[in-house]
Amino acid sequence: MTVLTTEREQIVANAIREISHIATLPEITVRVVELVEDPKSTAQELHKVISTDPALCSRILKVVNSSFYGLPGQIGSINRAIVMLGLNAVKNIAIAASLAKLFKGGDLTATFSARDLWTHSNLTAAAAKMLATQLKMGLADEAFLGGLMHDIGIMVEMQADRAKLVEVLRRVGADTKGIPANDFLESETAIFEATHQDFGAGLCEKWKFPKSLAMVTGFHHRPMDLAAENRTLTALVFVADRIAADTGQGFRQDLATTTIDPEILDLLKLTPERVKDVQAHLIANAADVSTMLA
Repeated sequence: MTVLTTEREQIVANAIREISHIATLPEITVRVVELVEDPKSTAQELHKVISTDPALCSRILKVVNSSFYGLPGQIGSINRAIVMLGLNAVKNIAIAASLAKLFKGGDLTATFSARDLWTHSNLTAAAAKMLATQLKMGLADEAFLGGLMHDIGIMVEMQADRAKLVEVLRRVGADTKGIPANDFLESETAIFEATHQDFGAGLCEKWKFPKSLAMVTGFHHRPMDLAAENRTLTALVFVADRIAADTGQGFRQDLATTTIDPEILDLLKLTPERVKDVQAHLIANAADVSTMLA
C-alpha cells in the first residue's frame, strides 16, 4: 500500500487548511454522523436532531419518495422516512447536503464544471449502491457514500487553487465528450504535486470519517494497491465510477478508458452481464438520481 511522502502530506494539509472555511461540516451533520455511529442511539434521537433543520427534512422526504428507492406510496412523515430509509441512508443524505455546498462555482473551463462533477458523483453513488445490493454484500449505504465522495479531492483542488486546476485540465486536453488526451493523475502530480485521491483522503481524515472512506477516496483508481482485506468497497466504487462515466453524463476526465480490469471483476464475483444490467438500470433512473440530491 502506497504511503504519502511527508512532502505530499504537507501539500494536502496546506490545501485543506486553505479551504477550511468551506470544507467544514455543519454542526447538524456532525451530530447526525455521531448519532448514527453510536450503537446506543435511536431513530427518535435522530428525528429530534433532524427536525430542527427544515431544509434537511425536505431533502430526506425528497429522497425517500424518489423512484430510485422504489418505496410504496408517498411518505410525508420524517419519522417514517427515517425508519424506511435506515439510519445510515439518512446520515448519507445529511452528508450529501453538506457536500453540495463544495460543488459550487459554475463552469471553470469549457470542459469542466462543478455541476458536472456533482452529477457524476451522484451517478457513481447510485451505481455503487445498486452493485452492492445486487451482490448482497450488506454494503449498500457505505457504497453509496463512497461513490458520492470518491472525487471530492477535485473540489478540494478547485477551492484551494483554481488556476492550478485550470492548468491540469488544459494539460489533460479532454474532447467534447470529456475523454482525456493525457493522463489526469499525471497532470495533477505535475501541477499540484499530489492527486485528487490524496486530497480526498485528506479531507476524509479531517472530517474523521471511517478509514474505509479514506481508502475509497485515496485508492479508487487503484483498489488492488490496498491490502486484500480492504479492497472490496474501493473496488465497488472503481466499477461504479466507470459505469457512471459510460452513461455519457457528468465529469469523466480522469478516465481515459472505462474498461474494468478482469481481476477486479473476479474480486467482486461480478460478470460483465451484471455490469451491463446495472448500467441499464442507472441510465433508466439517471434523471431521478441527478435531481434526488440536487
